[in-house]
Amino acid sequence: MAEITAAVVKELREKTGAGMMDCKKALAEAAGDIENAVDWLRKKGLASAAKKAGRVASQGLVAMKTSGTEGVLVEVNSETDFVARNEEFQGFVRSVAEAALKGNGTIEDLEKAPLNGKDVAGSLTDLIAKIGENMNLRRVAKVSVSEGVVVGYMHGAIADGVGKIGTLVALESKGNKEVLEKLAKNIAMHVAAVAPVCKDVEGVPADMLTREKNIVAETAKTSGKPEAVIEKMVEGRMRKFYEEVVLNEQFFIMDDKKKIKDVIAEAEKEVGAPVALAGFIRFALGEGIEKKQEDFAAEVAAAAGN
Repeated sequence: MAEITAAVVKELREKTGAGMMDCKKALAEAAGDIENAVDWLRKKGLASAAKKAGRVASQGLVAMKTSGTEGVLVEVNSETDFVARNEEFQGFVRSVAEAALKGNGTIEDLEKAPLNGKDVAGSLTDLIAKIGENMNLRRVAKVSVSEGVVVGYMHGAIADGVGKIGTLVALESKGNKEVLEKLAKNIAMHVAAVAPVCKDVEGVPADMLTREKNIVAETAKTSGKPEAVIEKMVEGRMRKFYEEVVLNEQFFIMDDKKKIKDVIAEAEKEVGAPVALAGFIRFALGEGIEKKQEDFAAEVAAAAGN
């Protein structure tokens, strides 16, 4: 069995919100495998059904840039928050976003884009040498519509166009642009707060859907209820799952009696034309990046048996 270290217990706890002792037991049951331990905790009712594992574990900035019917988000990481507060670094990240808006939405393309007389990759190397701290052009994503609007929202902006959480929402429509922009801005704020995984049920990743169905079915079977009742339980829990991860199925943060798809449908009358949610992007700084381990032994050594 893999060694169950304090760091592994910490990682599982941050992913699930479960207690340290429960995490240690789950890891023991799962032979040290993190993902299997998450499933074990969920089957025991000790972890949230749709707990996100995106851990903000690095510094830097997210930048947003929109123009008409297209928009981009970029993330540039640094070692410390001190650099993120540096005006030169902020300006560089904004320039990278402007360069990305002209590209195809891939890192490879962005690295080669012209910037400051060089390409983006070369300009970043120069900035690293000047500031004296390692930096990384981590990711970029682009969204566009043929007709309609792309609107962004930067949560906790520390300067113009840059911050910690950036979102973009694209609405396809021939209707009133001003009304569309307001609607898209409200949905972009919702995306920042609720962090959906995909825009519709069909877009749920196959592995995520299979895993969820297996967990829900197994959990329902332990109830000891008749098969017909179990089917209803599974149906209800999957509906709840979709409400947690699918943007169209989520209840709107500004009116929790309506789902996002209903808000969009109701807005069509004011917009004056059909409205389709073409896509969205959400970048939270550092999500999914493993943070350099601090001294965690004092807190969990006993629980981890080290």
